[in-house]
Amino acid sequence: MATYPATLEVTVHKSHLVTIGERLYGEAVELLRELVNNAYDADATEVRVTIAPDQVVVEDNGAGMDLEGLRRYFNIGSPEKRLHRRSPRFGRDRIGEFGIGKFASLSAASRFEVWTKQGEFQAVVSFDKAAWEQPGESWSLPLRVEPPDQARSDGTRVTLSSLTKTFDLSEVERRLIETVPMKVTDFAVYLNGRRLSSRPLTGQHIPFLEGTPYGTVHGEIVLVPASQADMAGAGIACKVKQVLVKREFFGMERWGPVAARVVGEVHADFLPLTSDRSDFIRDSAAYQAFREAMERVVAQVGQAVEQLLDVKENRRTKRVLSDVLERVRQALIRNPDYCPEGLIPIGGEAASQGPAAAVGEPPQPGGPTESIAPESRSMVSPRRKRTKRPQLKRLTPTAVIKRLKLGEQGLSCCVDHLGADGPECYTEGTVVYINRDHPLHQRFAKDTEAYELYIARLLTQEISMMKQPRSPRQAFDRQSKLLQDAFGAQRTQG
Repeated sequence: MATYPATLEVTVHKSHLVTIGERLYGEAVELLRELVNNAYDADATEVRVTIAPDQVVVEDNGAGMDLEGLRRYFNIGSPEKRLHRRSPRFGRDRIGEFGIGKFASLSAASRFEVWTKQGEFQAVVSFDKAAWEQPGESWSLPLRVEPPDQARSDGTRVTLSSLTKTFDLSEVERRLIETVPMKVTDFAVYLNGRRLSSRPLTGQHIPFLEGTPYGTVHGEIVLVPASQADMAGAGIACKVKQVLVKREFFGMERWGPVAARVVGEVHADFLPLTSDRSDFIRDSAAYQAFREAMERVVAQVGQAVEQLLDVKENRRTKRVLSDVLERVRQALIRNPDYCPEGLIPIGGEAASQGPAAAVGEPPQPGGPTESIAPESRSMVSPRRKRTKRPQLKRLTPTAVIKRLKLGEQGLSCCVDHLGADGPECYTEGTVVYINRDHPLHQRFAKDTEAYELYIARLLTQEISMMKQPRSPRQAFDRQSKLLQDAFGAQRTQG
């Protein structure tokens, strides 16, 4: 009977490393991100990226590597960073995990060289794609151990040569600023001798902090001015361990042109990533919790965007309301019989509360006031009936309110958000509410002249109904007369 081994040897052909390296990252600039982040994990305080036509050099002053460190560096799937999540010197939460980032160099160069120094150990390892693809199963790489240069500090330098792709400096700068931990203390990145830094954004800043069962979701969103709106740079930069993974809109792209004004970043270090760190594992429970948290954030941003748009729109709304209310006031002066009676003045603008507030209960025979001496009765104020004020709606911060005043009587007009499915307008007490979310309001608000007639129509309609007409026809006739006197027969007919 044949015998079989108890184990199977699993091997990976060395050509697969070349394939992984060439296909790991779609853009050559991504390999620079990996090299800079490796320096961050090694507790470097400075990383210098130098790009020339014939080579690219990434050099850091981190911890460097000894012989065992070099072995781990070229060992795909080394558990070193998973076992030691934080760097020894600064306690940084390490970015790398899978150990395949260095082979990303093959996406832009046919040869790379790693020089490193740690204490008394200094060595150079070379990787040449042409030599690596020669027949044979050898996995060895040329290693040259050098006498330590005492004038040089510890660190690592990676040199890419025989370039197969070109690097655009402006694109490299933009991507490095986005994808490496630029805001961390004691960490600086230089590109061709110039230190990179993230540019502060101007606009309305909206910080947020949300909790999930897997960790916190925090960050800041900025609503930039319209002059700085750029869809190419808009969206929310989703970062894990300070590094950009993906830029997303979370549904805000449906907001139209205003979406270009939404810029920001969110940090969620608990999110699981794909092997090339270009996306999240979207079917994970952690990612679903993250999406739910971001839905709450987007709702908050939506309110801020609505207010921001209202601020601009309110300038015209205030002008239109002032003009319309003055016209309606003049029309009511010409038609005093149409003016509603018993209007309650707006609080704080008039001390009197009208005749209703002065009505008191007369003394009843046998009541308590009968025992009061005649000379003191004049000092006792009669009990007053409390006037019931109308129940007013809670307004949004950007509501526009203007008052029409005739003597001691007042009528207020409030333009506010009542929802697209809400009424076009309605009246509570002496306040006429106009719904700026109504489709007709959205339509007419785009043209000032049409908007004036629209607001006037709603106001005169509500005023005519306040007079309690005997029939809808009577209310319509009153409204038509007020509009004619306010704007003239020619405009109202148009």
